[in-house]
Amino acid sequence: MEAPYVPDLGINYPEQPDGHMIDVNPMRDVIVDENYPFIDKSLGFKLYRFWTYLLINTAAFFLCFLRYGLKIQGRKNLRKYKKLLKNGAMTVSNHVQRWDFIFVALAVRIRWMFFPIWKEHLKGRDARWIKHAGGIPIPSDIHTMRAFNNAFDEIHAKKIWIHAYPESTRFDYYVPIRPFKKGVFSMAHRYNLPIIPIAISYRKSHFPFTIVNFLRAVKGDKKLPLITISIGEPILFDEKLGRKEAVLKARKECHEAMVRLAGITDNPWQAEGD
Repeated sequence: MEAPYVPDLGINYPEQPDGHMIDVNPMRDVIVDENYPFIDKSLGFKLYRFWTYLLINTAAFFLCFLRYGLKIQGRKNLRKYKKLLKNGAMTVSNHVQRWDFIFVALAVRIRWMFFPIWKEHLKGRDARWIKHAGGIPIPSDIHTMRAFNNAFDEIHAKKIWIHAYPESTRFDYYVPIRPFKKGVFSMAHRYNLPIIPIAISYRKSHFPFTIVNFLRAVKGDKKLPLITISIGEPILFDEKLGRKEAVLKARKECHEAMVRLAGITDNPWQAEGD
Protein backbone atom coordinates (compact mmCIF):
# COMPACT_ATOMS: atom_id res chain seq x y z
CA MET A 1 0.00 0.00 0.00
CA GLU A 2 1.24 3.45 -0.89
CA ALA A 3 2.18 5.57 2.14
CA PRO A 4 -0.26 8.41 2.91
CA TYR A 5 0.68 11.88 1.75
CA VAL A 6 1.97 13.99 4.66
CA PRO A 7 1.59 17.75 4.08
CA ASP A 8 4.58 19.83 5.18
CA LEU A 9 2.96 23.02 6.43
CA GLY A 10 5.38 23.78 9.26
CA ILE A 11 2.69 23.41 11.92
CA ASN A 12 3.78 22.88 15.52
CA TYR A 13 1.32 20.53 17.20
CA PRO A 14 0.71 20.30 20.96
CA GLU A 15 2.62 17.56 22.79
CA GLN A 16 -0.59 16.02 24.09
CA PRO A 17 -2.83 14.49 21.39
CA ASP A 18 -5.88 16.22 22.89
CA GLY A 19 -4.20 19.61 23.36
CA HIS A 20 -5.70 22.73 21.78
CA MET A 21 -3.75 24.21 18.88
CA ILE A 22 -6.58 26.61 17.99
CA ASP A 23 -6.93 29.72 20.13
CA VAL A 24 -10.46 31.10 20.00
CA ASN A 25 -10.53 34.90 19.99
CA PRO A 26 -13.56 35.71 22.17
CA MET A 27 -15.96 38.00 20.34
CA ARG A 28 -18.97 37.47 22.59
CA ASP A 29 -19.84 36.04 25.98
CA VAL A 30 -21.85 32.81 25.97
CA ILE A 31 -22.92 31.11 29.17
CA VAL A 32 -23.53 27.37 28.81
CA ASP A 33 -25.66 26.43 31.79
CA GLU A 34 -29.03 24.78 32.39
CA ASN A 35 -30.77 27.75 30.76
CA TYR A 36 -28.79 27.51 27.51
CA PRO A 37 -31.03 26.50 24.54
CA PHE A 38 -29.18 23.33 23.52
CA ILE A 39 -31.86 22.85 20.87
CA ASP A 40 -33.07 26.23 19.68
CA LYS A 41 -36.69 25.84 18.58
CA SER A 42 -37.19 29.45 17.49
CA LEU A 43 -38.33 30.22 13.96
CA GLY A 44 -35.24 32.34 13.41
CA PHE A 45 -32.92 29.45 14.23
CA LYS A 46 -34.82 27.09 11.95
CA LEU A 47 -34.61 29.54 9.05
CA TYR A 48 -30.88 30.13 9.57
CA ARG A 49 -30.32 26.36 9.81
CA PHE A 50 -32.19 25.82 6.55
CA TRP A 51 -30.04 28.42 4.76
CA THR A 52 -26.85 27.01 6.31
CA TYR A 53 -27.51 23.54 4.89
CA LEU A 54 -28.62 25.00 1.59
CA LEU A 55 -25.28 26.79 1.34
CA ILE A 56 -23.38 23.66 2.39
CA ASN A 57 -24.98 21.62 -0.37
CA THR A 58 -24.65 24.30 -3.08
CA ALA A 59 -21.97 26.99 -2.77
CA ALA A 60 -19.80 25.07 -0.28
CA PHE A 61 -19.91 22.00 -2.53
CA PHE A 62 -18.24 23.91 -5.37
CA LEU A 63 -15.85 25.75 -3.06
CA CYS A 64 -14.68 22.47 -1.51
CA PHE A 65 -13.95 21.08 -4.96
CA LEU A 66 -12.22 24.20 -6.29
CA ARG A 67 -10.19 24.91 -3.16
CA TYR A 68 -9.48 21.41 -1.83
CA GLY A 69 -10.17 19.09 -4.75
CA LEU A 70 -12.56 17.25 -2.44
CA LYS A 71 -12.82 13.56 -3.32
CA ILE A 72 -15.37 11.32 -1.58
CA GLN A 73 -14.86 7.56 -1.43
CA GLY A 74 -17.02 4.81 0.04
CA ARG A 75 -20.53 6.19 -0.48
CA LYS A 76 -21.45 2.65 -1.51
CA ASN A 77 -21.36 1.78 2.21
CA LEU A 78 -24.19 4.23 2.86
CA ARG A 79 -26.27 2.71 0.07
CA LYS A 80 -25.42 -0.86 1.04
CA TYR A 81 -26.58 -0.35 4.64
CA LYS A 82 -29.45 2.03 3.93
CA LYS A 83 -31.95 -0.08 5.87
CA LEU A 84 -29.65 -0.30 8.90
CA LEU A 85 -29.13 3.48 8.94
CA LYS A 86 -32.74 4.56 8.46
CA ASN A 87 -33.32 5.12 12.20
CA GLY A 88 -30.20 7.23 12.68
CA ALA A 89 -26.45 6.82 12.89
CA MET A 90 -23.33 8.42 14.30
CA THR A 91 -20.61 9.47 11.91
CA VAL A 92 -17.12 9.72 13.40
CA SER A 93 -14.13 11.46 11.81
CA ASN A 94 -10.70 12.84 12.59
CA HIS A 95 -10.70 16.59 13.34
CA VAL A 96 -8.14 18.18 11.05
CA GLN A 97 -9.57 21.18 9.27
CA ARG A 98 -11.75 24.23 9.83
CA TRP A 99 -14.20 22.99 7.18
CA ASP A 100 -14.12 19.30 8.05
CA PHE A 101 -17.74 19.15 9.20
CA ILE A 102 -18.72 20.53 5.80
CA PHE A 103 -16.67 17.75 4.18
CA VAL A 104 -18.53 15.15 6.24
CA ALA A 105 -21.93 16.72 5.52
CA LEU A 106 -21.20 16.59 1.80
CA ALA A 107 -19.97 13.00 2.08
CA VAL A 108 -23.22 11.76 3.62
CA ARG A 109 -25.22 14.03 1.32
CA ILE A 110 -28.40 15.81 2.26
CA ARG A 111 -28.75 15.00 5.96
CA TRP A 112 -29.28 17.49 8.75
CA MET A 113 -26.95 16.65 11.60
CA PHE A 114 -26.04 17.72 15.13
CA PHE A 115 -22.62 17.39 16.75
CA PRO A 116 -21.03 18.04 20.18
CA ILE A 117 -18.56 20.94 20.22
CA TRP A 118 -16.04 22.62 22.52
CA LYS A 119 -18.15 25.38 24.08
CA GLU A 120 -15.47 28.03 23.46
CA HIS A 121 -16.28 27.86 19.74
CA LEU A 122 -19.52 29.70 20.47
CA LYS A 123 -17.43 32.75 21.39
CA GLY A 124 -15.38 32.86 18.18
CA ARG A 125 -15.78 34.11 14.61
CA ASP A 126 -17.41 30.89 13.39
CA ALA A 127 -19.96 30.73 16.20
CA ARG A 128 -23.02 31.49 14.07
CA TRP A 129 -22.09 28.95 11.38
CA ILE A 130 -21.23 26.26 13.92
CA LYS A 131 -24.46 26.73 15.86
CA HIS A 132 -26.70 26.68 12.79
CA ALA A 133 -24.89 23.68 11.32
CA GLY A 134 -25.85 21.80 14.49
CA GLY A 135 -23.08 22.42 17.02
CA ILE A 136 -24.16 21.71 20.60
CA PRO A 137 -21.70 22.83 23.32
CA ILE A 138 -20.39 20.29 25.81
CA PRO A 139 -20.94 21.64 29.35
CA SER A 140 -18.11 21.73 31.85
CA ASP A 141 -20.27 20.98 34.91
CA ILE A 142 -22.19 17.84 35.78
CA HIS A 143 -25.48 19.64 36.46
CA THR A 144 -25.74 21.05 32.94
CA MET A 145 -24.92 17.66 31.40
CA ARG A 146 -28.50 16.59 32.02
CA ALA A 147 -29.78 19.32 29.67
CA PHE A 148 -27.09 18.37 27.14
CA ASN A 149 -28.12 14.70 27.27
CA ASN A 150 -31.80 15.60 27.01
CA ALA A 151 -31.05 17.52 23.82
CA PHE A 152 -29.45 14.47 22.22
CA ASP A 153 -32.30 12.29 23.48
CA GLU A 154 -34.62 14.50 21.44
CA ILE A 155 -32.31 14.45 18.42
CA HIS A 156 -32.16 10.66 18.47
CA ALA A 157 -35.95 10.38 18.90
CA LYS A 158 -36.30 12.31 15.62
CA LYS A 159 -33.83 9.92 13.92
CA ILE A 160 -31.47 12.79 13.11
CA TRP A 161 -27.86 11.77 12.52
CA ILE A 162 -25.14 12.74 14.97
CA HIS A 163 -21.54 13.54 14.10
CA ALA A 164 -18.66 13.37 16.58
CA TYR A 165 -14.92 14.01 16.78
CA PRO A 166 -13.52 11.40 19.19
CA GLU A 167 -10.07 13.02 19.06
CA SER A 168 -11.86 15.96 20.79
CA THR A 169 -9.56 18.72 19.46
CA ARG A 170 -8.50 19.99 16.04
CA PHE A 171 -4.98 19.39 14.65
CA ASP A 172 -4.88 21.01 11.21
CA TYR A 173 -3.67 18.64 8.46
CA TYR A 174 -2.38 16.10 10.98
CA VAL A 175 -1.95 12.66 9.43
CA PRO A 176 -1.90 10.04 12.22
CA ILE A 177 -5.22 9.16 13.83
CA ARG A 178 -5.02 10.32 17.44
CA PRO A 179 -6.45 8.52 20.51
CA PHE A 180 -10.23 8.55 20.96
CA LYS A 181 -12.29 9.69 23.94
CA LYS A 182 -14.75 7.00 24.98
CA GLY A 183 -17.57 9.50 25.64
CA VAL A 184 -18.41 9.58 21.94
CA PHE A 185 -18.92 5.83 21.91
CA SER A 186 -20.84 5.87 25.18
CA MET A 187 -23.31 8.24 23.52
CA ALA A 188 -23.63 5.97 20.49
CA HIS A 189 -24.15 2.97 22.77
CA ARG A 190 -26.84 4.81 24.72
CA TYR A 191 -28.89 5.10 21.53
CA ASN A 192 -27.61 1.83 20.00
CA LEU A 193 -26.51 3.77 16.91
CA PRO A 194 -24.46 2.26 14.09
CA ILE A 195 -21.09 4.06 13.98
CA ILE A 196 -19.85 5.12 10.55
CA PRO A 197 -16.05 5.68 10.51
CA ILE A 198 -14.95 8.49 8.18
CA ALA A 199 -11.27 9.30 7.60
CA ILE A 200 -9.94 12.55 6.17
CA SER A 201 -6.64 12.17 4.33
CA TYR A 202 -4.61 14.24 1.87
CA ARG A 203 -3.26 14.25 -1.68
CA LYS A 204 -0.49 16.26 -3.25
CA SER A 205 -1.84 19.23 -5.16
CA HIS A 206 -1.83 19.02 -8.94
CA PHE A 207 -3.16 20.98 -11.90
CA PRO A 208 -5.65 22.69 -12.02
CA PHE A 209 -5.69 22.99 -8.21
CA THR A 210 -2.12 24.31 -8.29
CA ILE A 211 -3.64 27.55 -9.60
CA VAL A 212 -5.39 28.04 -6.27
CA ASN A 213 -2.16 27.36 -4.41
CA PHE A 214 -0.31 29.79 -6.68
CA LEU A 215 -2.80 32.50 -5.75
CA ARG A 216 -2.39 31.59 -2.07
CA ALA A 217 1.39 31.86 -2.40
CA VAL A 218 1.05 35.31 -3.96
CA LYS A 219 -0.85 36.38 -0.84
CA GLY A 220 1.81 34.84 1.38
CA ASP A 221 -0.34 31.88 2.45
CA LYS A 222 0.89 28.29 2.65
CA LYS A 223 0.07 25.81 -0.10
CA LEU A 224 -2.65 23.38 0.86
CA PRO A 225 -3.01 19.68 0.01
CA LEU A 226 -6.08 18.18 -1.60
CA ILE A 227 -8.65 16.47 0.61
CA THR A 228 -9.99 12.91 0.43
CA ILE A 229 -12.94 11.66 2.50
CA SER A 230 -13.22 7.89 2.93
CA ILE A 231 -16.39 6.31 4.36
CA GLY A 232 -16.15 2.91 6.00
CA GLU A 233 -18.71 0.23 6.80
CA PRO A 234 -20.91 0.74 9.89
CA ILE A 235 -19.67 -0.63 13.20
CA LEU A 236 -22.24 -2.22 15.51
CA PHE A 237 -22.02 -2.79 19.26
CA ASP A 238 -21.39 -6.32 20.46
CA GLU A 239 -24.64 -7.29 22.21
CA LYS A 240 -22.89 -10.15 24.01
CA LEU A 241 -20.80 -7.72 26.04
CA GLY A 242 -21.68 -5.41 28.90
CA ARG A 243 -21.92 -1.66 28.26
CA LYS A 244 -18.34 -0.80 29.26
CA GLU A 245 -16.76 -3.63 27.29
CA ALA A 246 -18.95 -2.98 24.23
CA VAL A 247 -18.02 0.72 24.24
CA LEU A 248 -14.29 0.00 24.46
CA LYS A 249 -14.50 -2.63 21.73
CA ALA A 250 -16.39 -0.26 19.39
CA ARG A 251 -13.82 2.48 20.05
CA LYS A 252 -10.95 0.15 19.15
CA GLU A 253 -12.70 -1.10 15.99
CA CYS A 254 -13.52 2.45 14.89
CA HIS A 255 -9.94 3.62 15.46
CA GLU A 256 -8.56 0.69 13.47
CA ALA A 257 -11.07 1.33 10.67
CA MET A 258 -10.12 5.01 10.39
CA VAL A 259 -6.40 4.21 10.38
CA ARG A 260 -7.07 1.77 7.55
CA LEU A 261 -9.29 4.22 5.63
CA ALA A 262 -6.59 6.89 5.89
CA GLY A 263 -4.07 4.49 4.35
CA ILE A 264 -1.84 4.48 7.45
CA THR A 265 0.16 1.32 8.12
CA ASP A 266 2.14 2.44 11.19
CA ASN A 267 -0.04 4.72 13.32
CA PRO A 268 1.82 6.00 16.43
CA TRP A 269 -1.31 6.32 18.58
CA GLN A 270 -3.48 3.62 20.12
CA ALA A 271 -7.27 3.95 20.42
CA GLU A 272 -7.31 4.62 24.17
CA GLY A 273 -7.50 8.37 24.82
CA ASP A 274 -8.78 8.53 28.41
